[in-house]
Amino acid sequence: MIPDKNLKYSKDHEWIEVDGETAIVGITNYAQVQLGDIVYVELPDIGMRADKDEAICAVESVKTAADIIAPLSGEVLEVNAALDDNPELINEDPYVAWIMKIQMDDITEIESLLSEDEYANFCENEG
Repeated sequence: MIPDKNLKYSKDHEWIEVDGETAIVGITNYAQVQLGDIVYVELPDIGMRADKDEAICAVESVKTAADIIAPLSGEVLEVNAALDDNPELINEDPYVAWIMKIQMDDITEIESLLSEDEYANFCENEG
């Protein structure tokens, strides 16, 4: 499950794909492995305000629940409604099963995110 896109990463284990002024957000493979079998995704409301580094929604697994932290500030434009009926899609391929799309307030916030190599190093040293 290695992404084939040029992604950015947060230290809260979200991946971010930038498409113009829109950020597509999901959780990383590392996160879904740590969570285990995901049984529910609490999606944010469309139009909801995302504040960088604040909880915006949550995922629940058989082991625990975890907040999804907004990696960027902006407005939620779209959510992946397929996760309502099939939250396990995140376990199957977390880089396809995105959670939300955010219209970014400030595109320069991307600079605070990690590259793939930086994220891999962060994960190796987290334990």
